[in-house]
Amino acid sequence: MDALRLPDRFASRLPGRLGERTDQPVVSMVRLHGVITATVGPVPRSVINANAIEKTLERAFAPERLAAVALLVNSPGGAPTQSALVADRIRGLAEEKGVPVLAFCEDVAASGGYWLACAADEIYAHATSIVGSIGVISQGFGLDGLIERFGVQRRLYTAGTSKARLDPFLPEKQEDVDWLHDLQGELHEMFKKWVTERRGDRLKVEAEPFTGEVWTGARAVEIGLVDGLGTARGVLGKRFPDAELVAVEGRRPLLARLGIGPAPAAASMLGADQLLGITQAAEIRATWARYGL
Repeated sequence: MDALRLPDRFASRLPGRLGERTDQPVVSMVRLHGVITATVGPVPRSVINANAIEKTLERAFAPERLAAVALLVNSPGGAPTQSALVADRIRGLAEEKGVPVLAFCEDVAASGGYWLACAADEIYAHATSIVGSIGVISQGFGLDGLIERFGVQRRLYTAGTSKARLDPFLPEKQEDVDWLHDLQGELHEMFKKWVTERRGDRLKVEAEPFTGEVWTGARAVEIGLVDGLGTARGVLGKRFPDAELVAVEGRRPLLARLGIGPAPAAASMLGADQLLGITQAAEIRATWARYGL
């Protein structure tokens, strides 16, 4: 009787005589898709944060014959701290394993999304990708007139004169706006330092890449924000022709994998959480919309 023959897609993953080409190198492909935020909830598109991506990154860097890790970045940005935490984790794993990291910008790698891309040793984009937005933005609502219109009294008590800065239910104060601009300026300098350190001499500083402007992938090559044009499959196929490209994805909860959502009764009890989720979803949608997506 002939020896058991497994399909090729399983053979390269098994040791011993059952699987052939056990010495085949591996390139892990990690998708970083979504707005970067600490919030995890009922939002219309996925989100990126250090907690959500930690296990995925560990699995991506785990293979013994790892040749490289590819980051498929599709993000309009978001929270600067989460951007830095994820990028730092990528760099830490890359240095620990001693493997190169390549980033591929898809629809958009802007603001925090570009921060993530800079965690790679090389960055590639499609000619039509939106890249850049090296700046800082804050957004919110002024609701003081709304509650006054409906005769609502809000009672706020604080210890500390600066505790209620930019509260959306209070009239805006110029001193609070000035404080926010100073904070944004400090964060902007950190962003600029990160990009400068990661891109080095490849970055054309004379092109003023730090204004918060965005460019197409084709223009980003000229500015030095990316190293070249190309897709993940195309570039990796040429760079690592003998490697197996393995998509590494996050593990979904068991009920989600079985296609089972929350029970209607449970959903109806969310109350304030539902309202919060709707607000978060609107903010996330607005973040994508800034880039026409």
